[in-house]
Amino acid sequence: QVQLVESGGGLVQAGGSLRLSCAASGSTSSINAMGWYRQAPGKQREWVAAITADGSTGYADSVKGRFTISRDNAKNTLYLQMNSLKPEDTAVYYCWASLRPRPGMYSDSWGQGTQVTVSS
Repeated sequence: QVQLVESGGGLVQAGGSLRLSCAASGSTSSINAMGWYRQAPGKQREWVAAITADGSTGYADSVKGRFTISRDNAKNTLYLQMNSLKPEDTAVYYCWASLRPRPGMYSDSWGQGTQVTVSS
């Protein structure tokens, strides 16, 4: 019942910045935590960052200090500010949401992804 749509991907040179957005719609009141994953060609999907309902954040070691995750609950939008981008950051970035429609019931939702390409 929750739809996620990513935007903001594109081509950027190494050292540059990019800001991804994820707009949530549907039964957004059921959303608990949200986060970002990415998948590079030939690699497994990896976790990038997450933010909980109380605002606590976490980051993968590979992006710590460079990426910042945030959310605007009023706008039902998740963000990922990416600075000091590296070619190895090139991947399709996916927005993810943990859902809790009822106590004790859990599910999740995924966006379709947005391509981020970092040139050297």
